[in-house]
Amino acid sequence: MSAPPHVQGLAVKRYETLAAEVAAAIAAGLFAPGQRLPSIRQASRDRGVSPSTVFEAYSRLEAQGLVEVRPRSGWYVTAVAPPRPPEPERRSAPDGEARPVTTGELVFSLLASTMRRDVVPLGSAFPDPALFPHARLAGELARAGRRLGADPRAAGDDLTPGSLALRRQIALRYAAAGARVDPEAIVVTNGALEALNLCIAAICRPGDTVIVESPCFYACLQVLARHGLHALEVATDPRTGVDLEALEVAILRHRPAAAWVMTDFQNPLGASMDAAKKQALVALASRHRLPLIEDAVYADLHDGPRPVSTKAFDGEGWVLHCGSFSKTLAPGWRVGWCAPGRFAREVAQQKLAASLATNVPAQLGIAAWLEHGSFERHLRRLRATLAEWRERYRQRVQAHFPAGTRIGRPGGGYFLWIELPEQVDVMALQRAAMARGISLSPGPMFSASAGFTHHLRMNCGYRPDARVAEAIAVLGDLAAL
Repeated sequence: MSAPPHVQGLAVKRYETLAAEVAAAIAAGLFAPGQRLPSIRQASRDRGVSPSTVFEAYSRLEAQGLVEVRPRSGWYVTAVAPPRPPEPERRSAPDGEARPVTTGELVFSLLASTMRRDVVPLGSAFPDPALFPHARLAGELARAGRRLGADPRAAGDDLTPGSLALRRQIALRYAAAGARVDPEAIVVTNGALEALNLCIAAICRPGDTVIVESPCFYACLQVLARHGLHALEVATDPRTGVDLEALEVAILRHRPAAAWVMTDFQNPLGASMDAAKKQALVALASRHRLPLIEDAVYADLHDGPRPVSTKAFDGEGWVLHCGSFSKTLAPGWRVGWCAPGRFAREVAQQKLAASLATNVPAQLGIAAWLEHGSFERHLRRLRATLAEWRERYRQRVQAHFPAGTRIGRPGGGYFLWIELPEQVDVMALQRAAMARGISLSPGPMFSASAGFTHHLRMNCGYRPDARVAEAIAVLGDLAAL
């Protein structure tokens, strides 16, 4: 089991120092190519450090391409060569046709595989459960239950829109991201997925067209399929997000009912819009009176400064902004929200009809966690851990995958979008990987047109231990066949 981030941080200096010393010894020829390094137990005894420190140092050297792990044998020096430069990322080029969505079976089979504990979860949509403060959250949940026991009628207060205490805390988080959102205009939901479903149901009718990014998160396609809608993919840059010129052309040609976007650490690309582009996006939506549904579940997982929210520019209320605590705090609690702007009444009505309310004790427990300031402290540790892990995954992919592979470099979140050489059939790769106990998310899952046939999304939210390192090496070997 992974150590909590605050424990992991204590050993950072020791394993970095050890890694640097071994790297220097390799460069000086003290360890020859192909030579076996001292075992973790031996190095721990010789150096006077813990086995976990040695393991982290060796893992870092592997990420740098200096050593490799051989199953049931140990760690060996590789042939030292300068790392090849990464290939530049490329913007998508969809065909501009609106079409119905039929990706459900592929998504269902993938999600079923990620629930197996014997599978390396490179295809999972969630980070490692060990990253979250489950025990302390459980304490808040118990206290919330006791409060409700003392005043049972409180469970019915603000039933459909959600706990006012939680909505106030969410509004404060919007304020920190540069946006003014009235707590009364927020609807608490059963995760962001319900929020997004409610937005679609409030705006669209069967047969309508919804603009999506290319590629886009597969849950978006599932929602559109569920409501009988057509998806229109628009060119998207892997660094800066959806192409606004292409978006406006699509609006004029197809008169869509809505657009669905992710402006911060887009899943799967990792793309992010800067403040100026977000402002231009909201202005475009307002100009065309186009509802802009935003999935913002990764906005809190930034490496640098907090991103400005699109709601900061939403003076006319065309942005339906959806978020969740599922990726940042409590994955199993299913507490999300929507700030639907001018569509608040319609979304609240859909919530009433769909599920009436969201789990009240869970709302109160999360509200208390936010009120105490614990959330920001937890987020700081979580962000630092995910940023480090994502880079270590990226280095390993670069070291092990075939020449010509393009790897995304997002500024937050925990996914990498990987473009393999064109001859690689990613669906065949997915089947071969599952046969070896490795899940991955193939590119066609993220496209209504089943495109991106040599792309995959990799989850970097699990500790990059020896099991993960071996899985990435196996994937690289399979992709090179």
